[in-house]
Amino acid sequence: MEAILAEELDEEEQLVRRHRKEKKELQAKIQGMKNAVPKNDKKRRKQLTEDVAKLEAEMEQKHKEELEQVKLNSKESKIDSVAVNISNLVLENQPPRISKAQKRRDKKAALEKEREERIAEAEIENLTGARHLESEKLAQILAARQLEIKQIPSDGHCMYRAIEDQLEERKCPLTVAALRSQTAEYIQGHVEDFLPFLTNPNTGDMYTPEEFRKYCDDIVNTAAWGGQLEIYETCIRLRRTLQFCYPVGEHSY
Repeated sequence: MEAILAEELDEEEQLVRRHRKEKKELQAKIQGMKNAVPKNDKKRRKQLTEDVAKLEAEMEQKHKEELEQVKLNSKESKIDSVAVNISNLVLENQPPRISKAQKRRDKKAALEKEREERIAEAEIENLTGARHLESEKLAQILAARQLEIKQIPSDGHCMYRAIEDQLEERKCPLTVAALRSQTAEYIQGHVEDFLPFLTNPNTGDMYTPEEFRKYCDDIVNTAAWGGQLEIYETCIRLRRTLQFCYPVGEHSY
């Protein structure tokens, strides 16, 4: 039971209790020494008094030093504990390290969010803009023919995607890649029919052979927009009629 209680006490309290016990033991020892010396033996009594004083002084000094050492250890321990707590607090308050991969993901997410916000703002503006009014008029024209607008992404492939969609409905499937490849191949095979209509936007001069080759390469390898030349080529090659509806009229190829 005493051992359990001792563990629950701090070091200084345990030391104080031990000192009390040692003092009691010393007093018992001194009492035994006194009983062993006759009262009428003054010489031995005098020596006894000196010995007792020495024993008490030695114990007092010993207890004092031990108590000071315990207090010093306790103080150092508290300082160390405070230092550890401060260190832990600093570490806790530091923001967690972000890996390079996480930074890339965060940057990508931020850019995607910004893009979506721009799209949302543009859509709000379009509700009252000319494009929205144009779409409403076009929808009315198509509705009269029992047709409807089908949204095609404006990603540079929109003309080819629209043709791909219509061909698929007519059981003539051709992918965007195939349409682009065939378009470039046909134009390259009929240079005299198309080259006069291709001019350098900076100089106004007709394309050089190198510029013409690059134009055809861009049709195949990039998201270059398709224009009237590509529409004309597609109609000839596929032997199809493409009809384009506008809010102010229509045009067929």
